[in-house]
Amino acid sequence: MLSNTAGDQGAIRREADQIEAALGRGRFRRRRTLDHSPRNERLVVAAVARAKDGDADALRFLYLRYADNVYGYVCSIVRDEHEAEDVTQHIFAKLLTSLERYEPRVVPFSAWILRVAHNAAIDHVRSRRPVPHEEVHSPDAADDTAGARERFADLRLALDALPPEQRDVLVLRFFIGLSPGEIAERLGRSEDAVHGLQHRGRRRLRHEMLALAA
Repeated sequence: MLSNTAGDQGAIRREADQIEAALGRGRFRRRRTLDHSPRNERLVVAAVARAKDGDADALRFLYLRYADNVYGYVCSIVRDEHEAEDVTQHIFAKLLTSLERYEPRVVPFSAWILRVAHNAAIDHVRSRRPVPHEEVHSPDAADDTAGARERFADLRLALDALPPEQRDVLVLRFFIGLSPGEIAERLGRSEDAVHGLQHRGRRRLRHEMLALAA
């Protein structure tokens, strides 16, 4: 069940829109400072609670608020900007499932996400091979019925069955909200290739969802 009020949801959406308008979209930037103001901390706590229930605006807010901090931290470890971008994308693509392990009463979210970033960066340095995305697109969290939760679980399974490139494009397009052009820049692919992956991914996803419903 969603843990926060409609007022929190509206505030989170507005804050995400403001951050996006101020920063724009494109490559990650190295950012070392963190906003520890009471207002931001309250919004982060609310966003984490809503994100655990699949709220897309809450997930977008957390991404916009912390992606550059995570990128800067990862870059300091892997020492390669392109690899750091890959690791950062991987961390936030997995955020929906990794949030299940986060307990706000134990540590602030900012410290927790940097710990996740540290572990991911160290793993990448040890392996020095491309990091696959393993995450899913969140559904509309407004329908909080048992049936909606079952469909959410099916969606996770269906996306996990997709080829990695198709899954990556769907996650970046519909979970994080990047445009096809921005996805092409992030993934090092042409925009036409992104459109093709999105089309095939959606068609495959429908097939997988129908198979799970049968």
